[in-house]
Amino acid sequence: MAMKEWMEAGDKHVMGTYKRFPVVLTRGAGMSVWDTDGREYLDFAGGLAVCGLGHSHPRVAEAITAQAQTLLHVSNLYHIEAQIRYARVLTENSFADKVFFCNSGAEANEAAIKLARKYGHTRLGGKYELITMLNSFHGRTLATITATGQEKFRKGFAPLPEGFKYVPFNDIEALADAVTDKTCGVLLEPIQAEGGVFVPDEGYLRAVRELCDRKGILLIFDEVQVGMGRTGTLFAYEQSGIAPDIMTLAKSMANGFPVGAMLATDKAASAFEPGDHACTFGGNPLAMAAALATMDVMLSDGVLANCRKVGAYFMAELAKRKAKYGIIRDVRGKGLIIGVEMEEEVAGTVNKCLDKGFLVASAGPRVLRFLPPLIVSEAQVDRLLFVLDSILGGK
Repeated sequence: MAMKEWMEAGDKHVMGTYKRFPVVLTRGAGMSVWDTDGREYLDFAGGLAVCGLGHSHPRVAEAITAQAQTLLHVSNLYHIEAQIRYARVLTENSFADKVFFCNSGAEANEAAIKLARKYGHTRLGGKYELITMLNSFHGRTLATITATGQEKFRKGFAPLPEGFKYVPFNDIEALADAVTDKTCGVLLEPIQAEGGVFVPDEGYLRAVRELCDRKGILLIFDEVQVGMGRTGTLFAYEQSGIAPDIMTLAKSMANGFPVGAMLATDKAASAFEPGDHACTFGGNPLAMAAALATMDVMLSDGVLANCRKVGAYFMAELAKRKAKYGIIRDVRGKGLIIGVEMEEEVAGTVNKCLDKGFLVASAGPRVLRFLPPLIVSEAQVDRLLFVLDSILGGK
């Protein structure tokens, strides 16, 4: 079928929960994807931070193929070798002692919310309230849209779960004032991604850690988008000099295969007992094979170093455009999560980039968001910058 026919069929048969761009993508390799008409696009959206190693990475594909021919699924009522191996890799490379596996970032955050509440009930005398940040994003389930500090995601879904309150991000005084005798923990993103790519001031995350320690409450980091190498280190928290009690991951964990995880210290994890939480498909052999291969490549092939190098180059070049074009208000980010805040809405710029063969994303109406695979080269960045110059310069 022609691309137009595919889109018409999609509109007819697929529920309309997305406002989709007028393109049907059919295959990918590295930084590139192709549509059904054979047109190539350079992907600077990266599946919204999912394809950290680029599309169809051969080692991940080989791992999935081999595992699919061996064992696809068994229940978590049994020990699973690949799951144990991946949990060991995660804990050996992070602050955590234990891992719970699921299928998505929203599920991981649901698990973290449940663990924090169980911990509050059993260890903190019944405390249940979580403080989250205005402008945050934590998922689309009822609990995670309630945790999300943006009213637009909660509209039309009342009544919502109780026990959440919101304070401004990067404001330690407001956070301290919000802690009460009901507070069991603080949930935040080390960098606010969907909210506009906001990087906190130096020392803010350390101050949050110190506050949680003084109050005896849990600190939860949502690294669904900024974890797994996106900021130039395996986990974003590593650059703050502190560690959370609980951390959530998903997106880039298996380079496109659905995997989510909640990591925790032994102290926090001990609040869960058998039967408190579960996930039928969580940690299945196929997902774990993909995740293990992804982690192996990320840790051994210079991926993190490339993220730091190209990310710094990209940011510096965008800063030059800020000085050159009056339409750019701010350039911010870390590694290869970069936001460019504009004086006007960016939908037109996103569409023009698509027309010229580049996939880019947004984070709110006025922020361009760049989330390319961590293998992106400076030459590929230059190709995008040439297009942005033509758009921003009005040529």
